[in-house]
Amino acid sequence: MSKPICLFIGRFQPYHIGHHMVIKGMTKVCRKVIIGIGSSDKSGSKLNPYTAQERKEMIQQALQDEDIIPLFDVEFINLPDHPDDDVWAQQVLEHAKQVDMIWTGDPAVKKCFEGKIEIKEIKEVPGISSTSIREMIKKGDLDWKTKVPASVVKAVQDLGTDRM
Repeated sequence: MSKPICLFIGRFQPYHIGHHMVIKGMTKVCRKVIIGIGSSDKSGSKLNPYTAQERKEMIQQALQDEDIIPLFDVEFINLPDHPDDDVWAQQVLEHAKQVDMIWTGDPAVKKCFEGKIEIKEIKEVPGISSTSIREMIKKGDLDWKTKVPASVVKAVQDLGTDRM
C-alpha cells in the first residue's frame, strides 16, 4: 500500500513549533503533504492578524530552514471560511483535489470530515497554542519566541508585533 496524501488544516496565526512537529511527522508517513491555510479570507484582526500569504511565507521559510522543502512534496492551499460546515468540508476536498487523510487536532474540523474521509487525530503540544502566543506578543512576554521556529520570530518582528 502506498503512502497517503495528507491534508493538515490550520489557521497558523502564527505558525508554531506544535504545527512544525506535526508537519515533520507527516513527512515520515505521507507521500505528499498539503497544508490548508484556514480562514484564508480573514486577516487584520486580533484573532487573525496575518494574511494567508504571510502565513504561507512563515511556514515555507520554517520548512526550508530544515530542508523539508524542497526535499519533500509540500503544497499549500487557501481555505476560506464558509458558514455551512458541510459546504466548507466539500469545498476543502474539492480544492485539495486528491487527499486520502485529514490531520487535525481541532474537534470542529474533525466533526466536519467524519464519515467523509480518514482522519488522523493529533494531540496539541501542552503550553503551545497560537492564541497564547498572540497574547504573549501583545503583553510583551518574550517567551513567545521559544514557541515558534526562528524564522517565524523574524517574520513576526518584521511584520510588527502591534497587530496583536
